[in-house]
Amino acid sequence: QVQLVESGGGLVQPGGSLRLSCAASGFTSDYYAIGWFRQAPGKEREGVSCISSSDGSTYYADSVKGRFTISRDNAKNTVYLQMNSLNSEDTAVYYCAAEMFPYLLTWERAEGYAYWGQGTQVTVSS
Repeated sequence: QVQLVESGGGLVQPGGSLRLSCAASGFTSDYYAIGWFRQAPGKEREGVSCISSSDGSTYYADSVKGRFTISRDNAKNTVYLQMNSLNSEDTAVYYCAAEMFPYLLTWERAEGYAYWGQGTQVTVSS
């Protein structure tokens, strides 16, 4: 059974950085996509970034391009989201999600992912 466990959230001042981790287990295929999403109070869940296992392709929402970096450590079965230059608009619960055989995946659409972690809170405040 696929399990995803996020960690690394917390409180950070504006302009600061955090690194989120998504530890994955139970994958039945070497072909998958892992995405990061976030949801702020009263807002819809938003796709932040995604990485493909096939070739390491990465994708980013316009709002985080140049500030966030997604990466993976295959040996640790972990995907990371390095978040720099954080601002108040980045405050949200961050989730990682996975989809096996993502041939038709539109990475930023949450409904395309079958597996989800429990989320980790990121709060950007002075």
